[in-house]
Amino acid sequence: MLLPRAALNEIQAGRIDRAFRRWKRPTVRAGGTLRTSIGLLAIDSVEPITDADVTEDDAARAGYPSRAALFDVLPDRDEQLYRIRFRTGGVDPRAALRERTAITPEERADLRVRLARMDAHAPDGPWTRATLAVIAAAPATRAAELAESLGRERLPFKADVRKLKALGLTESLERGYRISPRGRAFLDGE
Repeated sequence: MLLPRAALNEIQAGRIDRAFRRWKRPTVRAGGTLRTSIGLLAIDSVEPITDADVTEDDAARAGYPSRAALFDVLPDRDEQLYRIRFRTGGVDPRAALRERTAITPEERADLRVRLARMDAHAPDGPWTRATLAVIAAAPATRAAELAESLGRERLPFKADVRKLKALGLTESLERGYRISPRGRAFLDGE
């Protein structure tokens, strides 16, 4: 479930605590979390509803001035409407991980194994080291440019960078990426 930056700011300020989506099946579940740029969102409920169930209060708590404004932007598809209630759920654990610069020998060995596994399962061959190197050499460069420099398509490249981010090796910027402190420590020890 994607949320625009403006909505994330409102969530962080406590003014938005729900969203509405039309789905064939939900992409989030009650009790789960969603990682965002403001930290984790804890998903409290995901309930199937009808259009008639949406109140003016619901619209306001989703960041819209009225029910009509909400339905103006909600796609009119033949899919189930869901009301998703959430709250801020703390710091994204990747944020703390990427700031750690002390990497134990066991962690370094684990990272090597994980990167080798990613490389082994990649349909186009090894990519992890080259991707880390290009990000380290050109921080804050657009993903499309980085992907092109490696002869790759932008979307698969971005998906792979997310895998490195999950390991705490990279971080996303407003434009592009950079190697995290943990990523730098890992690369410097290789």
